[in-house]
Amino acid sequence: MSQMIDRRSALKLLGSLGIAVPMTAVLSACGQSGQAQDKPQGQEGPEQTAAEEDVTVRVASLKGPTSIGLADLMVQEGTPYEFSIFGTADEVNQKVISGDVDIALVPSNVSSVLYAKTDGKVRCIDLNTLSVLCLIDRTGTVTDLGGLAGKTVYMTGKGTTPQYTMEYLLGQAGLADQVTLEYGSEPSEALAQLQQHEDACALLPQPYATVALSKVEGAVLAFNLGTAWTRYAPEGSQLVTGVTIVRSEFLDEHPSAVTTFVEAHKASVEAVNADPAAAAKIVAEKGIIDNEAVVAKAIPECGIVCTTGDEMEEALEGYLSVLHGMDPSSVGGSMPEDDFYWLD
Repeated sequence: MSQMIDRRSALKLLGSLGIAVPMTAVLSACGQSGQAQDKPQGQEGPEQTAAEEDVTVRVASLKGPTSIGLADLMVQEGTPYEFSIFGTADEVNQKVISGDVDIALVPSNVSSVLYAKTDGKVRCIDLNTLSVLCLIDRTGTVTDLGGLAGKTVYMTGKGTTPQYTMEYLLGQAGLADQVTLEYGSEPSEALAQLQQHEDACALLPQPYATVALSKVEGAVLAFNLGTAWTRYAPEGSQLVTGVTIVRSEFLDEHPSAVTTFVEAHKASVEAVNADPAAAAKIVAEKGIIDNEAVVAKAIPECGIVCTTGDEMEEALEGYLSVLHGMDPSSVGGSMPEDDFYWLD
Protein backbone atom coordinates (compact mmCIF):
# COMPACT_ATOMS: atom_id res chain seq x y z
CA MET A 1 0.00 0.00 0.00
CA SER A 2 2.80 2.41 0.90
CA GLN A 3 4.42 1.73 -2.46
CA MET A 4 1.28 2.81 -4.30
CA ILE A 5 1.05 6.00 -2.25
CA ASP A 6 4.67 6.87 -2.97
CA ARG A 7 4.13 6.37 -6.70
CA ARG A 8 1.04 8.55 -6.77
CA SER A 9 2.81 11.29 -4.84
CA ALA A 10 5.70 11.20 -7.27
CA LEU A 11 3.39 11.45 -10.26
CA LYS A 12 1.45 14.34 -8.75
CA LEU A 13 4.75 16.09 -8.02
CA LEU A 14 5.63 15.77 -11.71
CA GLY A 15 2.35 17.48 -12.54
CA SER A 16 2.97 20.30 -10.08
CA LEU A 17 6.39 20.92 -11.61
CA GLY A 18 4.86 21.66 -14.99
CA ILE A 19 5.21 18.41 -16.92
CA ALA A 20 2.43 17.99 -19.39
CA VAL A 21 0.30 16.52 -22.14
CA PRO A 22 -3.16 15.32 -23.08
CA MET A 23 -4.89 14.35 -26.19
CA THR A 24 -8.47 13.62 -26.77
CA ALA A 25 -11.18 16.12 -26.22
CA VAL A 26 -10.84 16.83 -29.93
CA LEU A 27 -10.60 13.23 -31.13
CA SER A 28 -13.75 11.95 -29.52
CA ALA A 29 -15.95 14.69 -30.88
CA CYS A 30 -16.33 13.53 -34.47
CA GLY A 31 -19.94 13.70 -35.47
CA GLN A 32 -23.37 15.04 -34.91
CA SER A 33 -26.08 14.73 -32.28
CA GLY A 34 -26.59 11.54 -30.29
CA GLN A 35 -28.62 8.70 -31.62
CA ALA A 36 -29.92 5.78 -29.62
CA GLN A 37 -29.14 2.34 -30.95
CA ASP A 38 -31.77 -0.36 -30.90
CA LYS A 39 -31.08 -3.48 -28.91
CA PRO A 40 -28.27 -5.11 -30.94
CA GLN A 41 -29.08 -7.97 -33.23
CA GLY A 42 -26.71 -10.62 -34.47
CA GLN A 43 -25.01 -13.58 -32.93
CA GLU A 44 -26.11 -14.80 -29.54
CA GLY A 45 -24.13 -13.30 -26.67
CA PRO A 46 -22.90 -14.81 -23.41
CA GLU A 47 -25.04 -15.06 -20.32
CA GLN A 48 -24.81 -11.87 -18.32
CA THR A 49 -24.81 -11.39 -14.58
CA ALA A 50 -26.41 -8.01 -15.24
CA ALA A 51 -29.37 -9.78 -16.81
CA GLU A 52 -29.68 -11.98 -13.74
CA GLU A 53 -29.96 -8.78 -11.73
CA ASP A 54 -32.71 -7.69 -14.12
CA VAL A 55 -31.01 -4.35 -14.79
CA THR A 56 -30.58 -2.65 -18.14
CA VAL A 57 -27.16 -1.04 -18.41
CA ARG A 58 -27.33 2.23 -20.34
CA VAL A 59 -24.06 2.77 -22.21
CA ALA A 60 -23.12 6.04 -23.91
CA SER A 61 -20.23 6.29 -26.35
CA LEU A 62 -18.86 8.68 -28.95
CA LYS A 63 -18.51 8.70 -32.69
CA GLY A 64 -14.88 7.97 -33.42
CA PRO A 65 -12.17 5.54 -32.30
CA THR A 66 -13.15 5.40 -28.61
CA SER A 67 -16.26 3.37 -29.48
CA ILE A 68 -14.70 0.90 -31.91
CA GLY A 69 -13.94 -1.65 -29.20
CA LEU A 70 -17.67 -2.01 -28.47
CA ALA A 71 -18.50 -3.07 -32.02
CA ASP A 72 -18.73 -6.82 -31.44
CA LEU A 73 -20.69 -6.38 -28.22
CA MET A 74 -23.21 -4.12 -29.96
CA VAL A 75 -24.38 -6.92 -32.25
CA GLN A 76 -24.74 -9.66 -29.67
CA GLU A 77 -28.22 -10.82 -28.73
CA GLY A 78 -29.38 -11.42 -25.19
CA THR A 79 -27.21 -8.76 -23.56
CA PRO A 80 -28.63 -6.22 -21.09
CA TYR A 81 -26.97 -3.24 -22.77
CA GLU A 82 -28.70 -0.24 -24.28
CA PHE A 83 -26.23 1.70 -26.45
CA SER A 84 -26.41 5.36 -27.44
CA ILE A 85 -23.84 7.04 -29.67
CA PHE A 86 -23.18 10.77 -29.51
CA GLY A 87 -21.23 13.28 -31.56
CA THR A 88 -19.63 15.32 -28.78
CA ALA A 89 -18.23 14.73 -25.32
CA ASP A 90 -20.46 17.51 -23.93
CA GLU A 91 -23.56 15.51 -24.82
CA VAL A 92 -22.24 12.46 -23.00
CA ASN A 93 -21.15 14.55 -20.03
CA GLN A 94 -24.68 15.87 -19.53
CA LYS A 95 -26.11 12.36 -19.68
CA VAL A 96 -23.65 11.19 -17.03
CA ILE A 97 -24.28 14.18 -14.74
CA SER A 98 -28.06 13.84 -15.05
CA GLY A 99 -27.93 10.08 -14.38
CA ASP A 100 -29.42 9.23 -17.77
CA VAL A 101 -26.60 6.79 -18.56
CA ASP A 102 -24.77 4.34 -16.33
CA ILE A 103 -21.53 3.69 -18.22
CA ALA A 104 -19.83 6.03 -20.67
CA LEU A 105 -16.82 5.94 -22.95
CA VAL A 106 -15.20 9.38 -22.89
CA PRO A 107 -11.89 11.14 -23.60
CA SER A 108 -9.36 10.38 -20.88
CA ASN A 109 -9.05 13.94 -19.60
CA VAL A 110 -12.83 14.37 -19.67
CA SER A 111 -13.17 11.52 -17.19
CA SER A 112 -11.12 13.55 -14.71
CA VAL A 113 -13.15 16.68 -15.43
CA LEU A 114 -16.35 14.76 -14.75
CA TYR A 115 -14.90 13.42 -11.51
CA ALA A 116 -14.31 17.01 -10.41
CA LYS A 117 -17.69 18.29 -11.61
CA THR A 118 -19.64 15.53 -9.86
CA ASP A 119 -17.62 15.65 -6.61
CA GLY A 120 -16.18 12.20 -7.22
CA LYS A 121 -19.36 10.48 -8.36
CA VAL A 122 -17.78 8.70 -11.33
CA ARG A 123 -15.18 5.92 -11.40
CA CYS A 124 -12.82 4.81 -14.16
CA ILE A 125 -13.25 1.11 -14.95
CA ASP A 126 -11.00 0.63 -17.99
CA LEU A 127 -8.91 2.26 -20.70
CA ASN A 128 -10.52 1.75 -24.10
CA THR A 129 -8.22 3.57 -26.53
CA LEU A 130 -4.54 4.46 -26.49
CA SER A 131 -2.84 6.89 -28.86
CA VAL A 132 -4.66 7.59 -32.13
CA LEU A 133 -2.32 10.44 -33.13
CA CYS A 134 -0.02 9.57 -36.01
CA LEU A 135 2.79 11.55 -37.62
CA ILE A 136 2.39 11.47 -41.39
CA ASP A 137 5.47 12.42 -43.42
CA ARG A 138 6.00 13.28 -47.09
CA THR A 139 9.72 13.91 -46.89
CA GLY A 140 10.79 10.31 -46.36
CA THR A 141 13.20 11.39 -43.64
CA VAL A 142 11.17 11.12 -40.43
CA THR A 143 11.16 7.91 -38.42
CA ASP A 144 10.95 9.28 -34.89
CA LEU A 145 10.47 12.52 -32.96
CA GLY A 146 14.10 13.56 -33.56
CA GLY A 147 13.47 13.60 -37.29
CA LEU A 148 11.16 16.59 -36.89
CA ALA A 149 14.01 19.00 -36.10
CA GLY A 150 13.81 21.99 -38.44
CA LYS A 151 10.40 21.01 -39.80
CA THR A 152 6.85 22.37 -39.62
CA VAL A 153 4.13 20.05 -38.36
CA TYR A 154 0.54 20.78 -39.35
CA MET A 155 -2.02 19.68 -36.78
CA THR A 156 -5.21 20.53 -34.87
CA GLY A 157 -6.06 20.91 -31.19
CA LYS A 158 -4.59 24.29 -30.22
CA GLY A 159 -5.35 24.87 -26.55
CA THR A 160 -6.32 21.23 -26.03
CA THR A 161 -4.66 17.88 -25.50
CA PRO A 162 -2.95 17.46 -28.92
CA GLN A 163 -1.06 20.74 -28.38
CA TYR A 164 -0.07 19.80 -24.83
CA THR A 165 1.04 16.36 -25.99
CA MET A 166 3.29 17.63 -28.76
CA GLU A 167 4.74 20.49 -26.73
CA TYR A 168 5.49 18.20 -23.82
CA LEU A 169 7.16 15.54 -25.96
CA LEU A 170 9.17 18.08 -27.96
CA GLY A 171 10.33 19.66 -24.71
CA GLN A 172 11.32 16.30 -23.26
CA ALA A 173 13.25 15.51 -26.45
CA GLY A 174 15.05 18.88 -26.43
CA LEU A 175 13.32 19.96 -29.64
CA ALA A 176 10.99 22.67 -28.37
CA ASP A 177 12.76 25.44 -30.33
CA GLN A 178 13.45 23.35 -33.41
CA VAL A 179 9.96 22.36 -34.54
CA THR A 180 7.19 24.71 -35.70
CA LEU A 181 3.61 23.69 -34.96
CA GLU A 182 0.95 25.13 -37.28
CA TYR A 183 -2.66 24.68 -36.17
CA GLY A 184 -5.86 24.34 -38.15
CA SER A 185 -9.37 24.07 -36.77
CA GLU A 186 -10.07 20.64 -38.29
CA PRO A 187 -7.98 17.60 -39.31
CA SER A 188 -9.04 18.20 -42.90
CA GLU A 189 -7.04 21.46 -42.87
CA ALA A 190 -3.88 19.67 -41.80
CA LEU A 191 -4.57 17.07 -44.48
CA ALA A 192 -4.87 19.85 -47.08
CA GLN A 193 -1.49 21.26 -46.05
CA LEU A 194 0.01 17.82 -46.39
CA GLN A 195 -1.38 17.60 -49.93
CA GLN A 196 -0.06 21.03 -50.92
CA HIS A 197 3.50 20.77 -49.62
CA GLU A 198 5.88 17.99 -50.58
CA ASP A 199 8.09 18.72 -47.58
CA ALA A 200 5.20 18.68 -45.10
CA CYS A 201 4.53 16.65 -41.98
CA ALA A 202 1.16 16.41 -40.27
CA LEU A 203 0.00 15.08 -36.94
CA LEU A 204 -3.38 13.49 -37.61
CA PRO A 205 -5.76 11.40 -35.51
CA GLN A 206 -7.12 8.16 -36.85
CA PRO A 207 -8.94 7.63 -39.13
CA TYR A 208 -7.73 10.87 -40.81
CA ALA A 209 -4.18 9.53 -40.80
CA THR A 210 -5.30 6.51 -42.80
CA VAL A 211 -7.16 8.78 -45.23
CA ALA A 212 -3.97 10.79 -45.73
CA LEU A 213 -2.02 7.66 -46.65
CA SER A 214 -4.51 6.88 -49.40
CA LYS A 215 -4.96 10.43 -50.73
CA VAL A 216 -1.53 12.05 -50.52
CA GLU A 217 1.20 10.85 -52.87
CA GLY A 218 4.36 9.88 -51.01
CA ALA A 219 2.74 10.05 -47.55
CA VAL A 220 3.92 7.47 -45.03
CA LEU A 221 3.07 6.79 -41.41
CA ALA A 222 6.32 7.80 -39.73
CA PHE A 223 5.30 6.83 -36.18
CA ASN A 224 2.42 6.72 -33.75
CA LEU A 225 2.78 9.39 -31.06
CA GLY A 226 2.27 6.70 -28.43
CA THR A 227 5.73 5.38 -29.32
CA ALA A 228 7.30 8.75 -28.54
CA TRP A 229 5.30 8.92 -25.33
CA THR A 230 6.71 5.61 -24.16
CA ARG A 231 10.23 6.92 -24.69
CA TYR A 232 9.93 10.36 -23.11
CA ALA A 233 7.04 10.30 -20.61
CA PRO A 234 6.88 9.00 -17.00
CA GLU A 235 7.55 5.27 -16.77
CA GLY A 236 4.36 3.21 -16.68
CA SER A 237 2.17 5.96 -18.09
CA GLN A 238 0.64 5.76 -21.54
CA LEU A 239 -0.80 8.23 -24.01
CA VAL A 240 -4.44 7.44 -23.29
CA THR A 241 -7.11 8.65 -25.69
CA GLY A 242 -10.27 7.20 -24.18
CA VAL A 243 -11.48 5.57 -20.97
CA THR A 244 -14.67 3.97 -19.69
CA ILE A 245 -16.36 5.41 -16.62
CA VAL A 246 -19.33 4.38 -14.49
CA ARG A 247 -21.53 6.41 -12.17
CA SER A 248 -20.51 5.59 -8.60
CA GLU A 249 -24.13 5.13 -7.57
CA PHE A 250 -24.70 2.52 -10.28
CA LEU A 251 -21.47 0.74 -9.34
CA ASP A 252 -22.49 0.60 -5.68
CA GLU A 253 -25.93 -0.77 -6.55
CA HIS A 254 -24.89 -3.20 -9.30
CA PRO A 255 -21.22 -4.18 -8.90
CA SER A 256 -21.63 -7.53 -10.66
CA ALA A 257 -23.25 -5.81 -13.63
CA VAL A 258 -20.20 -3.59 -13.96
CA THR A 259 -17.83 -6.55 -13.66
CA THR A 260 -19.76 -8.38 -16.36
CA PHE A 261 -19.69 -5.35 -18.64
CA VAL A 262 -15.91 -5.06 -18.37
CA GLU A 263 -15.53 -8.76 -19.16
CA ALA A 264 -17.82 -8.37 -22.18
CA HIS A 265 -15.91 -5.26 -23.28
CA LYS A 266 -12.62 -7.17 -23.15
CA ALA A 267 -14.06 -9.98 -25.29
CA SER A 268 -15.41 -7.45 -27.78
CA VAL A 269 -12.03 -5.70 -28.04
CA GLU A 270 -10.33 -9.02 -28.72
CA ALA A 271 -12.83 -9.76 -31.50
CA VAL A 272 -12.35 -6.32 -33.05
CA ASN A 273 -8.58 -6.56 -33.10
CA ALA A 274 -8.69 -10.12 -34.42
CA ASP A 275 -10.91 -9.23 -37.39
CA PRO A 276 -10.77 -5.51 -38.29
CA ALA A 277 -12.75 -6.03 -41.50
CA ALA A 278 -15.73 -7.55 -39.69
CA ALA A 279 -15.54 -4.90 -36.97
CA ALA A 280 -15.38 -2.11 -39.56
CA LYS A 281 -18.67 -3.25 -41.06
CA ILE A 282 -20.37 -2.94 -37.66
CA VAL A 283 -18.66 0.40 -36.95
CA ALA A 284 -20.04 1.82 -40.20
CA GLU A 285 -23.51 0.35 -39.67
CA LYS A 286 -23.74 1.84 -36.18
CA GLY A 287 -22.60 5.27 -37.37
CA ILE A 288 -19.45 5.30 -35.23
CA ILE A 289 -17.31 6.09 -38.29
CA ASP A 290 -18.96 6.07 -41.70
CA ASN A 291 -16.25 4.80 -44.06
CA GLU A 292 -15.99 1.02 -43.63
CA ALA A 293 -12.89 0.60 -45.80
CA VAL A 294 -11.00 3.36 -43.95
CA VAL A 295 -11.96 1.93 -40.56
CA ALA A 296 -10.72 -1.54 -41.49
CA LYS A 297 -7.30 -0.11 -42.35
CA ALA A 298 -7.23 2.25 -39.36
CA ILE A 299 -8.12 -0.18 -36.55
CA PRO A 300 -4.56 -1.57 -36.12
CA GLU A 301 -3.34 2.00 -35.44
CA CYS A 302 -6.20 3.01 -33.14
CA GLY A 303 -4.85 1.39 -29.98
CA ILE A 304 -8.12 -0.40 -29.17
CA VAL A 305 -7.72 -1.94 -25.71
CA CYS A 306 -9.56 -2.83 -22.53
CA THR A 307 -6.99 -2.28 -19.81
CA THR A 308 -8.04 -2.62 -16.17
CA GLY A 309 -6.70 -2.78 -12.63
CA ASP A 310 -3.27 -1.55 -11.57
CA GLU A 311 -2.07 -1.20 -15.15
CA MET A 312 -5.04 1.05 -15.92
CA GLU A 313 -4.33 3.20 -12.88
CA GLU A 314 -0.62 3.59 -13.54
CA ALA A 315 -1.11 4.41 -17.23
CA LEU A 316 -3.90 6.94 -16.71
CA GLU A 317 -2.62 8.58 -13.54
CA GLY A 318 0.73 9.22 -15.18
CA TYR A 319 -0.94 10.67 -18.26
CA LEU A 320 -3.25 12.92 -16.25
CA SER A 321 -0.36 14.15 -14.14
CA VAL A 322 1.39 15.35 -17.28
CA LEU A 323 -1.77 17.07 -18.47
CA HIS A 324 -2.20 18.68 -15.08
CA GLY A 325 1.31 20.08 -15.30
CA MET A 326 0.58 21.64 -18.68
CA ASP A 327 -2.86 22.99 -17.86
CA PRO A 328 -4.70 22.02 -14.65
CA SER A 329 -8.06 22.94 -16.16
CA SER A 330 -7.60 20.17 -18.76
CA VAL A 331 -8.20 17.61 -15.99
CA GLY A 332 -10.77 19.57 -14.01
CA GLY A 333 -8.39 21.68 -11.95
CA SER A 334 -6.89 18.94 -9.81
CA MET A 335 -5.85 15.31 -10.02
CA PRO A 336 -8.51 12.68 -9.18
CA GLU A 337 -8.26 11.00 -5.80
CA ASP A 338 -7.42 7.32 -5.38
CA ASP A 339 -11.09 6.28 -5.36
CA PHE A 340 -11.39 7.36 -8.99
CA TYR A 341 -9.74 4.12 -10.10
CA TRP A 342 -11.88 0.97 -9.81
CA LEU A 343 -9.38 -1.85 -9.33
CA ASP A 344 -11.75 -4.79 -8.63
